[in-house]
Amino acid sequence: MAFIEQEEINRIRNSANIVDIISSYVPLTQRGKNYFGVCPFHEDHSPSMSVSEEKQIYKCFSCGATGNVFTFVENFLNLTFAEAVSLIASKVGISLSMEIKSKKETKFKEEYEVMDFALKFYQNNLNTENGTKAIDYLKKRGLLEETIKDFSIGLAFDQNMLSNVLLKKGYSEKLLESVGLVSRKDDQVYDLFQNRILFPIHNLDGQVVGFTARCYLTEVTPKYINTKETVIFKKGNILFNYHRAKDAIRLFKEVIVVEGNMDAIRLYSIGIKNVVALMGTSLTKEQIEIFKKLRCKVILMLDNDDAGETATLSVGNSFEENHIPFEVVRLSGEKDPDSYVVKNGKEKMESAIQNPLSFVDFKLNYFKKNKNLNDAADLAEYIKAVLDGLKNTNDAILKEVTLQKLSKDYNISYAVLKEQLGITENEEKKKEVPIKQKVVKQSSYDKICSKILYYMMNDAKYIRLYKAKLGMFPTKEHRQIANEIVYYLEKNKSITLPDFISYAENSNLKEKIMAIIENEKELDLEEEGMLELLDIMKKRIKKEEINKLKAEIKEEYDINKKMALVEKMTELKKENEME
Repeated sequence: MAFIEQEEINRIRNSANIVDIISSYVPLTQRGKNYFGVCPFHEDHSPSMSVSEEKQIYKCFSCGATGNVFTFVENFLNLTFAEAVSLIASKVGISLSMEIKSKKETKFKEEYEVMDFALKFYQNNLNTENGTKAIDYLKKRGLLEETIKDFSIGLAFDQNMLSNVLLKKGYSEKLLESVGLVSRKDDQVYDLFQNRILFPIHNLDGQVVGFTARCYLTEVTPKYINTKETVIFKKGNILFNYHRAKDAIRLFKEVIVVEGNMDAIRLYSIGIKNVVALMGTSLTKEQIEIFKKLRCKVILMLDNDDAGETATLSVGNSFEENHIPFEVVRLSGEKDPDSYVVKNGKEKMESAIQNPLSFVDFKLNYFKKNKNLNDAADLAEYIKAVLDGLKNTNDAILKEVTLQKLSKDYNISYAVLKEQLGITENEEKKKEVPIKQKVVKQSSYDKICSKILYYMMNDAKYIRLYKAKLGMFPTKEHRQIANEIVYYLEKNKSITLPDFISYAENSNLKEKIMAIIENEKELDLEEEGMLELLDIMKKRIKKEEINKLKAEIKEEYDINKKMALVEKMTELKKENEME
């Protein structure tokens, strides 16, 4: 996140009423002291998210989502924490005292500088007299001047112009190689991209990290050259056009996924702006996480050829396994969305997007390929493939409809199909239950520690009680969290739970801290309760010390040492009985 002072973060949070902010995204209804709404972080059908104006936190009783105003906006809009702070600051009329810069941006400052310079250099080339042929080529492809500017399309000439300029500016050959702008031959560097039109690739934050380069004067092989993977360009972490599309995706609650960069450019240029392109034909776990965080429906529209059909099955299976809602569009008559729009126009493309197939319907068609369904062996293979495909879905209605359709169309017993799918009578009777957060079973000791730490996060008086009555936890994990809380108080002079949540955003203990908040969210905070917990903890610690001494006494053969250990154990027992 950006290096914003904690004091400034707290000031912004204190100026923002969590009810006002969350209600601008999700309708809330007041019930007693709290407000309730449908939780946007899981498939919620009844209001299970509670927002406390008094505590300035929200929590979902179904999926476990919890946090303060910053974490809600961060997760709802898929922003970085720094972006969420900045957005809320603007909503409450506070100007940040500094420009937000990420650690990643600072770490790779020179790499991003070089790529940004290369982008401007290539753009300038396109607008020179020598760029006329390239512009003509782009216009023949149906790209308007506005689109060329929107996508920062550029041009590389056939000389080492870029590397010469960058080396003169003081950048090293090693740096230019590391970002994939140059190659080396016979101990000399030369521009990797020559006589090609350049389409820049941006990361999720909108920084240029690479290029796709297409030949245009003559058709040569390879037609496209891409930047190799570098320290700032990891293909599996990126969706092409994401930084432009994200606002439209949030607005429409839908993202269109295409295969090629030109497909995304074409759709964006005709006003279909919620479109991204895969950087390949398979999904990485990082890309899956991006789609999960978007929390919207996906329209999967890959190329209309055999490879695109196979990729649709593969990507669709990944979406299904990760419970990402999606549907499929298969365009007819043209190879890809780019050529489909050129031939048929915006209206037909919009119609295709508005009439998608379910993934099951896609698979019903896909598995029929190259099969003679009048042949018993082919039909059996087809039925088996369809049933295997159904096993990944939790949609009971979809399973029922598909089985009924197979039974009717191919005169196969419904009971046999159901048995092959593995549906039992008990499974059919199961009712949908709310998604429950996975809770790790805690020992009674862990539960006591968790409650004490939660008290401490809420008020300085509980931290003072902890320091006076206990001082430290015996286990490292709990000590670390307690130390973070004590440090926060010493630095900021006061503590509240929503402010400490903001501070925890930067901590490597964030997940453990948020788990404590989730586990103890219903705990009533009273001084008497804290004192009782501290007393129990002290007795537990002394009991453990006594047990440890018992073990040492049993193993000790020196009579003097044994007596000293017995005396020490007796003293501890007396203390425990007196408290």
